[in-house]
Formats: sequence, C-alpha cells, structure tokens
Amino acid sequence: MAATETARLAVLIDADNASASVVKELLEEVAKYGTATVKRAYGDWTTQNLVGWKEHLHRHAIQPMQQFAYTKGKNSTDSAFIIDAMDLLYAGNVDGFCLVSSDSDFTRLATRMREAGKVVYGLGERKTPEPFIAACDKFIFFEVLKRPSEAALPVQVDGIPDLKELVIHAIKETSRDSGWAALSSVGSFINKNNTSFDPRNYGFNKLSELVRKQTFLEVKETTDTSGFVHLSVRAR
Repeated sequence: MAATETARLAVLIDADNASASVVKELLEEVAKYGTATVKRAYGDWTTQNLVGWKEHLHRHAIQPMQQFAYTKGKNSTDSAFIIDAMDLLYAGNVDGFCLVSSDSDFTRLATRMREAGKVVYGLGERKTPEPFIAACDKFIFFEVLKRPSEAALPVQVDGIPDLKELVIHAIKETSRDSGWAALSSVGSFINKNNTSFDPRNYGFNKLSELVRKQTFLEVKETTDTSGFVHLSVRAR
C-alpha cells in the first residue's frame, strides 16, 4: 500500500472488556492510523451489563454483534470475535485491525494477523497482560485517551516502564561516534521494542516535548532545514 493511501482498519470491540465511556476518544485515536471501514462490538446485548454501550453504538455507527452466553462461565463473545476477525482477514478488504480489549485471550489472534502481514493496534486498560500488548504492533492504553479538564495536569499512567532506562538504552543503541542520536531513531527504536510506548503515558503529547523536559538528557537541534533533534546522555 502506498504511503499516500489511507489504511482501511477493522475496529473490533470486546464490549465485555472495554468501557463505553471511552468510545469517542477511542475512535478519534483510530482515525490517526487510518479509516475505520468496519466497526463492530461483541457481547450479549440482552443483558444489563452492556446497557451503557447502546447509545454509543448508534452515535458512532458501531454494529452490535449479538452473542448469547450459552454456557455459564464460558466466554462465547471471544469465540465470535475471533471467528469474525479471521473472516475479515481472509476476505482481504482491510489493511489492519484495531483489537479493543484487555483480555489476553486475543494474544494469538494478534500474532496470527501480524504473520499475515496486517498491522495490529491494540487498545485496552493498563491491566492488559503483557503478552497481548507485545503481540500488537502498537498498544494504546485507555487511561491516556480519557483526558481530564484542560486546567488539570496531564495524565501519567501508573505501572509503565521506567522512562530514563528506556531512553538511555535507545540512545546507546542508536548513537553515532559523536555520542549523539537522532530523536527519530531513538523514538523508532523504543517503539519497535516496546509496543505500548506512548509519550502520553508519561504526561506528554509528543516525544519531542517529553525529551526536552528530562534533566538527564542534552538536546541539540540542527540549524539547517532538516529540523533534526539530537539527544545525548547528560554527563554527570
């Protein structure tokens, strides 16, 4: 697919494991990566558990996929979700998938889709098990999608990897003989090795904003038109 083309994305929502309150922000996030040509939410819509979802389904044109819980204690929603995902994969009408869930049961599904050459974005709560997070090309936490009021301080997600350790390691792996590393290379290295990395997890909207606030880094910007930003670990 050419870089100028918009990726067609299938947004598949495990309504049993996703909050309806984040739907608007979730779809806005998806729009950064492509066009949601398929939007489906899975669950037993005859129960009271999913009442909060119903107004959001109509408002955002999300198709509810009914799945009765035939057996107590068995998650039939997961099975319907996975079957539909594989049907979409084989139909070949989408370029990638957005799997909205905090359930580790979708780990193998994400892996299988990536094996087929599809990009996979995961969206879920911070409690999402690491195997599912790692199985996605990129994973976004709900916690950074629901912003407080503009007057409030930026949100920082708890329980995320140590920022200093991540950045210093990336600089060491991507720096040149001069000891400086391009910000773009640092960001690419971190993202490839930590699929849930997101500057918003640390309270910043952009990586460039984040690095400028770190006292352990030296930041140097080029004066030419390239606009490169270089980083180095500040000498003690």
